[in-house]
Amino acid sequence: MALKSRRKGGRPRIPREVIALIGRRAEEHRTWGAPRIRDELGLLGHDVAASTVATYMPRRRPKPPSRTWRTFLATHMDVTAACDFFVVLTITVRLLFAFVALSDDRRHILHVNVTAHPTPESAARQLTEAFPGDGWLPRFLIHDCDSNYGEPVSRCCKVLGLREILTACRSPWQNAYVERVIRTIRRECLDPMIVMGEGHCRRLLTADARYYNEARPHKSLEGNSPTPRWVEAPSVGRVVAEPELGGLHHRYRRAA
Repeated sequence: MALKSRRKGGRPRIPREVIALIGRRAEEHRTWGAPRIRDELGLLGHDVAASTVATYMPRRRPKPPSRTWRTFLATHMDVTAACDFFVVLTITVRLLFAFVALSDDRRHILHVNVTAHPTPESAARQLTEAFPGDGWLPRFLIHDCDSNYGEPVSRCCKVLGLREILTACRSPWQNAYVERVIRTIRRECLDPMIVMGEGHCRRLLTADARYYNEARPHKSLEGNSPTPRWVEAPSVGRVVAEPELGGLHHRYRRAA
């Protein structure tokens, strides 16, 4: 009786190995709940209650909006393109509408153009120019629900073999890569310049897109540009600077 009285009641302790497995499964599969992890542990030979799994699961922060959307972008990055319109103000207070198409994989600007009167027909023509069919062609095209996209754009996407992915209303974060590029274009090209007119704006955007693709380093691309640059060793020669956009930017390279 004395030995029995010294025994501690309750369930047996969970082995450290099982606790580690619970934490690992919860981190690797953030959409799994305690019942799903319990079933997985059961298939691995560990008989654990769902309440016990819930006890040892790490505390999670509130889920960000639409993690499924972020997962889609991550898994289809190499076959996804995005496009959008943005407004440009000229020196005469005239509104122009710039169009940009972007490859999400390496943030490569595929096409830029400017129009004073955007229509679904003009947007369809821009897509035809962005994807002429003799180069890389994505499977998905992300754009918003703007009135500039309509039946002509849908027909164009079907001809090109693109599947349209429409973002939710007032949700620019769902098309974050092209929105970030537009922000960069404004900050590094349009804001320091005075746009004289439609032709001038088109030339500026074309030159800036060329610099952006071929020379500008990106943190998300491990410090390289969308069109990869080779590392030039100091032995190649001295560093020379080539002005871009009238000296607004410079392209650096080594010259023998």
